[in-house]
Amino acid sequence: MMTEDKRQAAIIEEAKAFVDAEIRPFVNDFEEKGGVPLELIRKMAAKGYLAAPFPEKYGGLGLDPVYYGLFTEVFGKACMATRSLITVHTSLVGETLLRFGTEEQKEKWLPQLARGEKIAAFGLSEPDIGSDAKSIMTTWNEEDDCYVINGRKKWITFGDIADVFIIIASNNGKSTAFIVERSFPGVETKRINGLMAGRATYLAEISLNQVKVPKENVLGKLNFGFEYIVSTALDNGRFSIAWAGLAIAQEALEAMVSYSRSRSQFGNKLRSFQLIRGMIGDAVTKIHAARALCMRASELRKQKDPDSAMETTMAKYFTSKVAVDVANDALQIHGGNGFTNQYPVERLYREAKVLEIIEGSSQIQQEIISDFGLKRYYKRSNKS
Repeated sequence: MMTEDKRQAAIIEEAKAFVDAEIRPFVNDFEEKGGVPLELIRKMAAKGYLAAPFPEKYGGLGLDPVYYGLFTEVFGKACMATRSLITVHTSLVGETLLRFGTEEQKEKWLPQLARGEKIAAFGLSEPDIGSDAKSIMTTWNEEDDCYVINGRKKWITFGDIADVFIIIASNNGKSTAFIVERSFPGVETKRINGLMAGRATYLAEISLNQVKVPKENVLGKLNFGFEYIVSTALDNGRFSIAWAGLAIAQEALEAMVSYSRSRSQFGNKLRSFQLIRGMIGDAVTKIHAARALCMRASELRKQKDPDSAMETTMAKYFTSKVAVDVANDALQIHGGNGFTNQYPVERLYREAKVLEIIEGSSQIQQEIISDFGLKRYYKRSNKS
């Protein structure tokens, strides 16, 4: 009989084969055409990949946090766009619905998300509000039989093709999360173009003009959207981004090692030059440290340890910086070839930088970690 670990490990191996056949050869095409093909999204859904951590009763694969992290890495190494879909559709929206949705909401939405019948996006950021998420300007007001939402959201990943959104709106300084369907009158999306990275992620701005939302579409408690929904969703997102940073760094390391073993300069392979070897040595060390942080966060999440959120924040902060460092060195080793899309490091370099900004910038993560450190490691003096 197959053990649970073997079952989940088999899913990871199958995902690797799927990615190698269906995604990796076509990543440049996705960017050039401006989006992940809808047919590919349907194939991912058919495999259960849009619901990897969901319980099987909702159509998911039942991956625990450790294997879900490894699953995220598989997609993140090959293609940040498909990994981004998993992050927003599955982690930010799906897992948040799983935790805070009513039974009716979970029964309605989770199977549809699992089957890819509905694509989901998370609406928090706004044109003038990023890291200061508590100051959102999108508003909600109550009417007899519904809530009415007005405002704009920006930088919404997969927002231009999403069918359903979790929208965070404020009323007198108190936020609430709403499940908003694209079909509701007053919902419009506009594609954001000219991007440095994320070119295949259907990034969009959402306009909400007198959007009437049924009262049963409130997610969680009224007036506690930030305390519960946003904090949980961002924690889920940071976990995914932590593994995404590791994925980029690992892919960049493999690219720099392969290139240095095949490329020659001055009659010798690049791998023989001391400064190149130094870059590789640093990259290996950073990646091993990053993987240890990701695995620790995953294990604590699996155990439902209260420290898991902070460990996730530290992992996200560290791996996003490692991704930038290693991708930078990988491009340097590739020289002029690194500036063409014939080699993956050009794309990895661009995509790495995004991770220091999304789901809370590195500076915000530093503040959170600093607050934790000032409390956890304070030793009172014995002096009177």
